[in-house]
This record gives sequence, C-alpha cells and structure tokens, in this order.
Amino acid sequence: MRPSILDPLFGRAEALPGVGPKTAILLNRLLAKAGGEARAVDLLFHAPINVVDRRTRPTLKDAPLDTLVLIKVRVAEHRRPERNAKGPFKVLVEDETGDAVLVFFLANTEWIERSLPIGATRWVSGRLELYDGHRQIVHPDRVLDEAGLAKLPLVEPVHGLTEGLQQRFMQKAIEGALERLPNLPEWQNPTVLAANKLGGFGESLRLLHHPREPGDIAPTSLARQRLALDELLAQQLALRLMRGKLRRAPGREHRSAGRLAAAIEANLPFELTGAQKRTLDEIRADLSSDQRMLRLVQGDVGSGKTIVAALAMAHVAEAGRQAALMAPTEILARQHFERLEPIFDAAGLSTVLLTGRAKLSERPGLRAQISSGETRIIIGTHALITGGVMFDDLGLAVVDEQHRFGVTQRLALGAKGEAADVLVMTATPIPRSLALALFGDMDSSVLDEKPPGRTPIKTRALPQSRIGEVVDGLKRALESGARAYWVCPLVEENEDLDLAAAEERFEDLKRIFGERVGLVHGRMKGAEKDAAMEAFQKGETRILVATTVIEVGVDVPEATIMVIEHAERFGLAQLHQLRGRVGRGCGESSCLLLYKGPLGEAAGARLTTLRQTEDGFRIAEEDLRLRGEGEILGVRQAGLPGFRLADIVAHARLLATARDDAELILRRDPDLTSERGQALRVLLYLFDRDEAVKLLRAG
Repeated sequence: MRPSILDPLFGRAEALPGVGPKTAILLNRLLAKAGGEARAVDLLFHAPINVVDRRTRPTLKDAPLDTLVLIKVRVAEHRRPERNAKGPFKVLVEDETGDAVLVFFLANTEWIERSLPIGATRWVSGRLELYDGHRQIVHPDRVLDEAGLAKLPLVEPVHGLTEGLQQRFMQKAIEGALERLPNLPEWQNPTVLAANKLGGFGESLRLLHHPREPGDIAPTSLARQRLALDELLAQQLALRLMRGKLRRAPGREHRSAGRLAAAIEANLPFELTGAQKRTLDEIRADLSSDQRMLRLVQGDVGSGKTIVAALAMAHVAEAGRQAALMAPTEILARQHFERLEPIFDAAGLSTVLLTGRAKLSERPGLRAQISSGETRIIIGTHALITGGVMFDDLGLAVVDEQHRFGVTQRLALGAKGEAADVLVMTATPIPRSLALALFGDMDSSVLDEKPPGRTPIKTRALPQSRIGEVVDGLKRALESGARAYWVCPLVEENEDLDLAAAEERFEDLKRIFGERVGLVHGRMKGAEKDAAMEAFQKGETRILVATTVIEVGVDVPEATIMVIEHAERFGLAQLHQLRGRVGRGCGESSCLLLYKGPLGEAAGARLTTLRQTEDGFRIAEEDLRLRGEGEILGVRQAGLPGFRLADIVAHARLLATARDDAELILRRDPDLTSERGQALRVLLYLFDRDEAVKLLRAG
C-alpha cells in the first residue's frame, strides 16, 4: 500500500485549483504515462528548462532581439484591423529610445483597450523580434501596471509545454501541486547531505520552481543536485531490491562436464579471444553455483557475443535443461537460428525457432516440442513470452539486444523456468556511468577484443554534393564482386526535413544498377523483409537500400561497403552500429558518411569521432557527452532510465554516492523496517518504484 502521506501528490492534476478540463487534457498529453492521467507529483517533477530573467529592464533601443524581455513603455496608438478584415490588432508603444508594435491575432478588443489604454504606462513582457525592419512583440505574455509588476517574480521559470498549453496555466497548476506538498520524512543520510551541502527535499523542490536566480534551475545547483540524488537513490535501491529478490530465490546448479561446449568449440573455424574465454569462465561459474545468474555481456560490434551465448546454452543443455534465446526482431531471431542450428545439430542438440510469424498450423507442434522437453535449444522473438508458451525445464534465458526489451520483458523470459538463470547481451557499448544506472542489478562482463583477422574499416565523410562520385565508386566495386549497404533515414519523403527517402533512393539506384538493387525497411511485411535480406545474403542483389532496420545484428560477411546518407542526422552510437554491418569478413571494408552541410558543431564532432576510432566504448562515452542518456540507446523504452530530475552526465558523482548508499542500507536493513527504511519506502513510492517495494519480504 502506498503510504497515505503521499495521497495528496498522487491525486489527479485535474483536481488542482485552476486546472479545467481543457488544461487537464493537455497536462495528460504532456506528463501522464500511456493511458493514465497526470498527477500532482508529475507537475512537481516537471523541472523548468529555462528562466525569464527580469532583473535587468532594458530600454527598447538596448533590448536584445529574439529574447524574452521586460520593457517599460507608454501606449501611443491603437491600430485596429479594418472592418471584417482578418488582420491583427496592433498597439504602438514607445519609450524615450524608440518604439515597437504589440501584435494580437484573433484579438479580444475589449481586453486590449482595458489593459492598454492610450497614454498609459505599462510593463510589457514578451519575445522582442524584428519584422520588416520594425521591432514587435507578438502576443506579449504579460501586460502589467506598477501594482502588477510588484507581484511578478524577478526570475520566472519556463517549463516545457505541449501545443495549446500556456506557461501561466502550467505555473498555476505547479503552484497548486506545491501547496499539496506534505512534510515528508527525511530519507537521505544526514552525513551525505552535509558533505554535499544539500538542503531538504521540500525546500529544494520549491526553489526549483521559484528560482531566485537563473542558476537555481541548472543541474549543478544545490536544489537540483538534492532532487537528483533522491531520484538516483530510489532507482539504485529498486535495482538492488530486484537483484536481491532474484538472489534470494534459490538458483540451481547446472552440472556439466563441458563435453558439448568443448565439441562445439573444437569445430569452430576460429579460436576464441581472451575476452571470450574470460567471459565464458565467469558465466560457467555462475551456472555452476546455487545462486541465480543475472549477467550482462557487453560487446562491441563483431566481438563474438553470439558464440559465447551458444556455449553457455550448450552447458545448460548438457545439464539436462533447456536454454532459450530471445531476440528483438524477426530478422535477428531468424539469423541467430540459421547460424546456430548447424552448430547445435552437429553436437546432437535439436533447435527450434518460434516467432510471431510461425504458421498457425505449425505453432501447436513447436509448442509441444518445447513443453515436452524434446527440444533443448529454443530461439525466438518476444513470442517466447506470450501466447502461453510452456517450457519443460528452462534453465537459461538469453536476452539479445537487452536495451530493446524492458526490464519486465527481460524477467518474464526468466520467469518461464524454475529459478532460470538470465544472461543479457548488448552490442551497444554502454559508458560505465550509464551502465550503473541501467544495469545496476546485474553482474557485468565485457568483450573488449575483436576476433583475429578483422580488418579496420576505412571511414570517410563526404558532402552530399559528391554523391555522383560515390555511385561511380560503387560501379567499380560491384564489378569486382563487392556488396554494399545504402542506408537512408526515412521511408517516405518528408519535405520538412529534406531527407532522402529510402524508396526514392532505391528507384534512383535501380535505374543505374537494375535488378541488383534490393530494398528493406520497417514498414514492409515480415515475409518481404526476409526475402529482401535473403536475396542480399545469397548475392542475388548486390546493393541493399535500407532504413535503420539493419542497424542491429544483421550479418552478411561479404558486404564490404556501407553508405550512410544524411549521416549528420544520426547519433554517434547508431552510426557506429551501422558501420559495424561491414568489416565482418576478411575483405577490406569502407564506410562513407554522406552529409548535408553546413554541419553544426555537434554533428561535426560526431563525424570526426567516427573517423578517428572504431572503439565502441570510446564512441559511447563521446555520444553520452554529446547527447545525454535519453538518446544513447535509441528511443526511450521501458527499462531505460527516463530520469526526470537526474542527469547521468551532470550527476555521475551523485550516482556513485546513491549506489554506495543503497548497498549500505540494504546490508544493514534488507527489509527497510527501520525508521530510515520506512522513509525510504516513501521515497520508492514517490518516484514510482513501488514494484521494488513489493519485492520486500516484509512488504
């Protein structure tokens, strides 16, 4: 049960004073979880993104353009639109240095005449612009007399909005939420607060929404640091409670002599790297222990994660149990199956593929093989955790491309077996600070070597104007038997973004290269995608035009050329993933980054970093620095941080503090029953980590 002290904060935002039905709909759109309603707490955690600093009050002549300003003016003239005309109502205002026009579309004439009578002195706040050589403010956000000015905050917060929602309505709603804020128990360690010079939760939240100076809303401000520490502590506690629950659930020892894994390894056409051997030793130690495994394997593009997973699955199969591998896409699941099925078959292990596209007539038979234990190795998509799939004795759940699944999905596959061990893999190298936030509930292994024989990929950046040279180079390369990817960011032409569309590029290249060009994108039906990929894998098509559907996992060793169009639009980690689709065989590979100039500073830095290094971990650190944690793993999905007050880059030191504190707390008070433990339960509910509370033995 949520502590009753929090009830005022979990009431609907619509119940706050001044929030009518229309505003409530807009707040829901901006702040609520999918299908839910905005709450008072959502408003409190909606941090300002900027401020209006009214401490300086320039004259019209000195006021900066394209900036929110507060100016003192005299009303000189009303310029009404002609009768029946749809033009704006304009008000000419002036001071001793010049004049400006206030512009009101769909004007309320009575309000203008009452608020801006000719000859009156008024304080006007709004964005000052230059239009047709004249200064103007369109729809001022404030028109005040001296009495109104006296009530106006000198530093006013600016919040992110959605279309139709105005700042004054947002601020009124936040004021209502602040009035409901109860006096909450202190959940932080007083020593930690003193060492970091941090104040209380309530006073920090009030200062964030009532800044005294612009710096009060910055991530480095003491108020924001206090609130970030609270959010990070809630998150780290939740991760550790989840891990503790899994650890407390007794694991099972998978006794295996390693015969099957050794046979598979002996038949491989390459030798395992030192990093692969080290990681396998860590996994085998986990599998052989009576504690449940929850391990993350991070590996850069081409570092050999799949074979590590296969050898772990063989270990469990030899122990008499089943192992399942869940991939995020049909293409990737099918590719895993096609690559691993011959390896397992040679070792005497049967393998099945189960995806959402299995024929209805085939599904009962596949499920029967799985539930009877006839098949030890199962590969599939999220279909493995839906539709009533039952395992005979699942011992190991392998989740590929972890960040594309939420924590709930990750655990759902593990829950299909009795105390099944869980191994998750990602080909997106994750900076240490973000890994702690995302996967603090897991042990971690890193594959930081590439198999021998991989040749460096030559990476060049070219302006879009040189696309003709790229096509000429492709002609020469195809004559020598090469295969190439050509990646476009969109499926259809978007005039606003002026990006090359995959379908349009496909038609262009088809006119030049004929039937040797294939196309794959996310809106194609599954069977069409598979057919396009298969044609490229077999060499029936030699150029594959694609959207980022090929970003993860697709493996065609014969492909040696990657062209990425509008590279400036992609994130650094995504560019690195795309580049990793080539350089997988022994042939020399190249990656061409076509960009539309002029490049902004961040886009230029991304392309420069990509040319300088193939080290995915260095690239991930730079990507985090340039873009922040929200985007580094692609779109925000369930299981990603989604912090509202904490910033992984700015608050990395606080994350370490929160992690250490969470470990200490749970060592001393594993069920959170002490006075501080009870306060920490309030913290977990406050930050929507109530699932973690339910894992407590005393919860």
